[in-house]
Amino acid sequence: MSKETKTSYIVAIKQLLDPLYARLEKIDSKIKGNDTKQTLRYYRNEDLKKIFRLSNNTIIKYRQTGILPYTKMGDIFLYEASKIEKILNENRH
Repeated sequence: MSKETKTSYIVAIKQLLDPLYARLEKIDSKIKGNDTKQTLRYYRNEDLKKIFRLSNNTIIKYRQTGILPYTKMGDIFLYEASKIEKILNENRH
């Protein structure tokens, strides 16, 4: 198995597990009563390219059209993971 194939499998598994992990964290925090202290997770451009296989141009287009909500700190764009998960869930077929 080539290195690229292994990497694509890892990325695919991560795509499947990340939403589950986020839901489990949310359930765990509710059980523990820590829901108000939930830590926000953010993606950067490189994360979006690797996890969702988006190109630079697609990320820029989604930001400019308002599809992809973001926060900018200096030259770094940050995308809140929970907002991206919400977008994905709303557009699930």
